[in-house]
Amino acid sequence: MKARRLLRAAWHSLGAHKTRTALAAVGVTIGVGAVVGVACIGEGTQREVLRTIESLGSNLIVVSAGRTRASAGLQQRASNVTTLLPQDAVSIAEQTPDVKAAVPLQSRKLEVTWEEDTTSTRVVATLPAYPDLRNWGVSQGYFFDEDAVGSTARVAVLGQTVVRSLFGDSDPLGARFRVGRVPFTVIGVMERKGLDISGQDQDDQILIPLTTGLRRLFNLTYVSSIYVQTTDSEAMEAVARDVAELLRERHRLRDGVEDDFAVQNQADVIAARRHAGRMLTWLLSSIGGISLLVGGVGTLAVMLICVKERTREIGVRRAVGATRRDILVQFLVEAALLSLVGSAVGVMLGVLGAAMTARFTRWGMAFSLPAVLGAVVLSVLIGVVFGLYPARRASRLQPIEALRSE
Repeated sequence: MKARRLLRAAWHSLGAHKTRTALAAVGVTIGVGAVVGVACIGEGTQREVLRTIESLGSNLIVVSAGRTRASAGLQQRASNVTTLLPQDAVSIAEQTPDVKAAVPLQSRKLEVTWEEDTTSTRVVATLPAYPDLRNWGVSQGYFFDEDAVGSTARVAVLGQTVVRSLFGDSDPLGARFRVGRVPFTVIGVMERKGLDISGQDQDDQILIPLTTGLRRLFNLTYVSSIYVQTTDSEAMEAVARDVAELLRERHRLRDGVEDDFAVQNQADVIAARRHAGRMLTWLLSSIGGISLLVGGVGTLAVMLICVKERTREIGVRRAVGATRRDILVQFLVEAALLSLVGSAVGVMLGVLGAAMTARFTRWGMAFSLPAVLGAVVLSVLIGVVFGLYPARRASRLQPIEALRSE
């Protein structure tokens, strides 16, 4: 009952000066809104990135040809070599424990033509196991098989973007088109995949048999990458080490000579992206936290004015038996209530702002309960801390002096 009376009295006191209370709560509202909005955008973006990485495939290790350099947790090719061969993928699958499959691929951006329409797209030469590694299904038709690889068949499976830009509303199955000057027949269309972690459209590509691409299109004997799938996620680090040792042996690299390949663990990419996203979210949230301090200063100013205006009221309460502790608690409750009201409005504005930002920018957005609770608790704590000085000042007023004040 006493707590209810304190809250009712605090609410009545703040409500008596609505404009002043609203202005004092603006800083808290802006601070909490900024923290909540940034946290929701950050949480949603991290989830989108993780979904994108996981869409690359389960328990996946990517071996790339040439030396690489790390950038934002990703390996970017710094030089290109011709030593990564399709036979390396066969050796990895046969000689490395805990490897479920190893699929080589080579790609190049080429011009493709159907009737009078022409577009430029990425042509990927690979093996039939590639869709399983990438968790990527066929929506129409079928994927090419080992017979197509063995016979260097000129068949192709298209991504959704290629279908839309080249064929429009026409049915692509069975259509004959040209990659450069080489004719191909469409036997399938892949499911929609979306963007990868680097922002490239995974649907803007054509998949063809590896032998067909190497011999008829690219005139190459080497591949650019090998996708290695492990039997268990816990075996990924051990498999990555074994793959590196096997490739060094096959490529006859002596001790002290740098690798002519790069092995990238999917788990490392996920960990790096999570860390980068977490650090960015904390940085932006800390900027929003500065507004909370500004709101605390507003609370301090309002409470000092309240003490000044209510000096006679304090004197009357002390005269009729209120203790210093009662006065202290009353003003602290008002400071906390002021911060709590500002926090509630800030949470609503932050979530609404994050939702609108996600809608217009296509960023991810996810409600972050820890961020909301943390922002509210922090704002109330700041309000109480900044309200402590005015509350102590009010509690130390002598009843006689307070009653004499004008």
